[in-house]
Amino acid sequence: MSKTICPCGTNKEFNACCNRYISGAEVAPTAEALMRSRYTAYTLNDEAYLRATWDERTCPHERITDGGGTKWLGLEVKKHTAQEKEAMVEFVARYKIGGKAHRLHEKSRFVKFDGKWFYVDGIYE
Repeated sequence: MSKTICPCGTNKEFNACCNRYISGAEVAPTAEALMRSRYTAYTLNDEAYLRATWDERTCPHERITDGGGTKWLGLEVKKHTAQEKEAMVEFVARYKIGGKAHRLHEKSRFVKFDGKWFYVDGIYE
């Protein structure tokens, strides 16, 4: 039986990587782990996980995922800096919409509340 490689770019098996967090079995220990699991949730169109890991003060009311119209191609984490309750993860995500290639370069801000990391917002490069 072949194992599914996690889409987040770690080259680890999905169940040993992001699925631990997406399934709720574990809490992402770092902002980078959360960011990687959120990327994976986008590839799975997992609206519930994306909302659950987004700071409620900045989470949009409209739908986050697009129902499968986006084909996610890869993730590269450029930088991760963290303090006790705040962190930044810079990444590049590649994707296609309607056959056209795109690149998202973002510096994402995260905060930690009650032992859990949450995505706040991002600055696009």
